[in-house]
Amino acid sequence: MSFTSTQIIITGLAGLATAVGVAAATIQSGAIEQSNPPVAESPAAVRNPISLVPANNPESRPAEPLQAETQATEAPKSESQPAQSPALEPPQIAGVSQQKVGAVVVTPPNSGCKISMAVVSDPNPPLNVRSRPQVNGSKIVGKLQNNTFVSVAEEQNGWLRITDPPGWIAKNRTESSCVNVNQQINFLPGGDEAIVKGRIIGGGSHSYKIRAAKNQTMIVKNRKDVFPLILTPGGTTLGNSDRDNQTEWTGKIPVTGNYTFQLDSNFRGYEYEFYVQVR
Repeated sequence: MSFTSTQIIITGLAGLATAVGVAAATIQSGAIEQSNPPVAESPAAVRNPISLVPANNPESRPAEPLQAETQATEAPKSESQPAQSPALEPPQIAGVSQQKVGAVVVTPPNSGCKISMAVVSDPNPPLNVRSRPQVNGSKIVGKLQNNTFVSVAEEQNGWLRITDPPGWIAKNRTESSCVNVNQQINFLPGGDEAIVKGRIIGGGSHSYKIRAAKNQTMIVKNRKDVFPLILTPGGTTLGNSDRDNQTEWTGKIPVTGNYTFQLDSNFRGYEYEFYVQVR
């Protein structure tokens, strides 16, 4: 069978068109496969260190910073999914959740100071009065019953020299107090209350100072028989002049400065205790 030159040209053009179509289909198929890579080769999976760690090997687990980084590489939420707002914390009211600070307790010192009188308090009475401030080589020159008040002339190495009867007694078998006390009251951090309690044995004067600002309110309540004398920084008296029947004083601070609570004794002394608040 013979073909003309025209038929040969048409046949060649048809073959060329077929080849071009096949090539185009092949290129398109490759592009589709490239746009949909296998899940195992996903960049997110490669970057995720958790997916590379065996589940039952605790030593191979990544540290917390890696976990945080993994969470940051998670796919973003779609626009159709509403964002969740963070949980609202309950409002905090100032002062409600704070724990109340208690009162500071202030007591006078009973050592390192002059002692003028002591009272016998021996667990095995009577108390021996000795000729020397020692047990060995000393003689017993007298005996004292408990609750006996003695005048002290000297203190030496834990011994007290008394005047009646003359001799030495052990200080740790007595109760005593400093003749003069001048102590500052400091509240606990965040507090505004104090309890002052002590004892004056014999004569003496115990004073306690507290700093207060003008227009603050001060409250003083007595808890024993003797109410303290309240003095301003200038030395004037606050409250009633008759303190024998006074149990409480409340008032505004007139000026800023140190206020003094003073307790005096001229005979055998007494126990005292009072409460003070400055707010």
